[in-house]
Amino acid sequence: MSLDERQKAAVKAEREESFLLAVPEKRFLRWAAGKLPRWILPDDMTALGVVAALAIAVAYQLSNDGSGWLWAASALLVVQWVGDSLDGTLARVRRIERPTYGYYLDHLVDAIATAAIGIGLGLSPYMLLSVGTLIVVAYLILSINVYLESFAFNRFSIGYGKIGPTEIRLILILLNTFLALDIVGLDFDLAGLDLTVFDLVGLGIAATMIVLLLGRSFRNLRELAEREPAAPRRPSAE
Repeated sequence: MSLDERQKAAVKAEREESFLLAVPEKRFLRWAAGKLPRWILPDDMTALGVVAALAIAVAYQLSNDGSGWLWAASALLVVQWVGDSLDGTLARVRRIERPTYGYYLDHLVDAIATAAIGIGLGLSPYMLLSVGTLIVVAYLILSINVYLESFAFNRFSIGYGKIGPTEIRLILILLNTFLALDIVGLDFDLAGLDLTVFDLVGLGIAATMIVLLLGRSFRNLRELAEREPAAPRRPSAE
């Protein structure tokens, strides 16, 4: 397969759905896409998702002035999910896909949204900036691995286990609610570090992503090595 053929195959690679909410989410999105006015286009939904992600970062930063901003962050997470999830579904339902354009734009805005939300959390009083940055870096490395897999194996599997972007948003909304209602304690000490619930959950998520990445990349490299064996260290005598 030529390089150009591999690039086209990567763009058209089938998406594997393994998340907990993947099936009901897909059904809802297809229903919602059919209800949207015709003047709303996929790019409009993409723009909505990006603006909402930037607004989430602002809301988290403003939560330094009061926990009430956590409600705004939760509402914006829902808006961001709508924009981020409906753009591709809307294009498919209306049969107006632009595969290469959509592939490029979707992954570009995903990176921007992830960075904005992670850094916004780090600027809030609920998470250390270092933890927020660690989550962003781990997520982006996982994303890069997915893009490489789509090129190397002609498959697009964004799932690392059962937890995906939608499930992560729900976890954030749940934590926002607990903190806004003061259901859980905010600060505690661990090994001399002043941490919060967000820090603990964030470190757990980052550690899980790193472990999953190592396991998946090892399997990928083993499969690729079987397809393309390495040259022997010492060439055999002729």
